[in-house]
Amino acid sequence: MTVSAKEVNELRQQTGAGMMDCKKALMEAEGDFQKAIEILRKKGQKISATRQAKDAKEGSIFVCVSDDKKQGFAIEMNCETDFVARTDDFTSLGQSIVELAKNQKITSLDALLDAKLGDLTVKQKLEEAMAKIGEKIDIKKLETLEGEYVFSHLHTGGRIGVLVAFKGTNSAKDLENIAKDVAIQITAMNPIAVDKNGVSQEIIQKEIEIGKEQARNEGKPEPILEKIALGKLEKFFKENTLLLQEFVKDNTKTIEQLLKEHGKDLAVTAFKRLVLGS
Repeated sequence: MTVSAKEVNELRQQTGAGMMDCKKALMEAEGDFQKAIEILRKKGQKISATRQAKDAKEGSIFVCVSDDKKQGFAIEMNCETDFVARTDDFTSLGQSIVELAKNQKITSLDALLDAKLGDLTVKQKLEEAMAKIGEKIDIKKLETLEGEYVFSHLHTGGRIGVLVAFKGTNSAKDLENIAKDVAIQITAMNPIAVDKNGVSQEIIQKEIEIGKEQARNEGKPEPILEKIALGKLEKFFKENTLLLQEFVKDNTKTIEQLLKEHGKDLAVTAFKRLVLGS
């Protein structure tokens, strides 16, 4: 199979791997980008954490939390240019829509689009804004999160938004600041789950296979490949699950240890992370 230079360059920008490695991986994967990424990983390639960032649509994430701090809401609202995304009209509309979701406790995107914002529905408000601004504007996602205490965080000019839920907050010291630290951790380190129990079996099996293939390519004997792969899996958990990650502000402690320092019962129950264009 042949692949185009455009496809090779796109995979290179997504992964940070070399051009020839990307071309070989795409050919082996018969053009399937996700398979090509797996192939690169199996061969020991370091994959960039900023995949697809350059392909993100413009717009912004908007977040808010209910007055009782028990429910969080986040939307991704898109437009065509960064210039429009930064205008007061766009920002005001996005904030009013996420506040509407909060006030009416709306949990589905379809219900949000049909909800009334003043005299018009949200869908009609978006059409009105498109006519005024001259760009396509839509809402791609609505995410909600419930918990004993929910905190919201917005980062990098609205390009990343985080909701994180906690329990055991009665024993917590300085709850708002610790919640902000955890939200910043999620923003910066992009964990895939709260802990290893939240990682799907599909991902676990995939990581084991990748670990085996990496060890095999390093010349390790077959009888010990499973053991090596399980060791790599534990490293994967430490790097990709929130509680086991090193705290970005102090790498001498994990997030789990950080939480225990601020409350013996304090724990994260769930989180949502929205990235513009993902």
